[in-house]
Amino acid sequence: MRNIILIIISAFVFTACSSKEEINTNNTINQKQIELKVQTTSLEEEDEFDGEFDEEFTEEVKEVFDPLSGYNRVMTKFNDIVYINVLDPVARGYAYVVPKGARAGISNFTDNLMFPVRFSNNLLQLKFKNASEELGRFVVNTIFGLGGFVDTAKTELGWVKHDEDFGQTLGFYGVGEGFHVVLPLLGPSNLRDMVGLTADSYVSALSTTGSSDIKYKIPNNTLENVGIMAGQTINTTSLNLGLYQSLKKDAYDLYPFLRDLYNQRRNSLIKE
Repeated sequence: MRNIILIIISAFVFTACSSKEEINTNNTINQKQIELKVQTTSLEEEDEFDGEFDEEFTEEVKEVFDPLSGYNRVMTKFNDIVYINVLDPVARGYAYVVPKGARAGISNFTDNLMFPVRFSNNLLQLKFKNASEELGRFVVNTIFGLGGFVDTAKTELGWVKHDEDFGQTLGFYGVGEGFHVVLPLLGPSNLRDMVGLTADSYVSALSTTGSSDIKYKIPNNTLENVGIMAGQTINTTSLNLGLYQSLKKDAYDLYPFLRDLYNQRRNSLIKE
């Protein structure tokens, strides 16, 4: 009887130990399986993220057709030197002598004289409401704004100017920008906007282009034309001192930075 009891107890202990080892073994296997699954999931998620990032990055990187990049870089450097060493110091001296109110009045006056450019291009783009406001602005500011020195139409009637040029008009009708061109002293442009600049100068009152056909031209010769352009540039720069420098400081490579900034702004203006 005692032997039977000992055999039963021994069998029970052996079974318990075997179950415990099996449980521990199963737990270990399950834990390893969980860890492996977590690692696999993490790798899959990482691969998926990398794939999405690579795809997004690939979509954003777009090759720019820039056959004049060598010339454009040289001209960008030239314009930068002229701005920093000539235009900016002159504009600062001008701002020191001429009060801001007077400079703002001069800016309003020249803007008023550029009415034919804005009016004609708003019409060409079928923006009739904007064109009518431009016509109203010109009449009100010329009569009640001291010839345009005071923007009465904006302050009293809420009529703001609608800047449109022929380059934007061409873009409005789907004409591509062509390749980028940096113009001496004038800065970034492209083939489409160069054509637009020529067309705008024809209707502008501040250019001699088309003076044989249009009688409201103010400059009588090329020298007067250059003088007006220089005065406009200095006055405009004096009202925006430090703007170019703040843009420039963020540029790793100045030429492509200014090129892309110009293209983005022009595309935005065309879509408006």
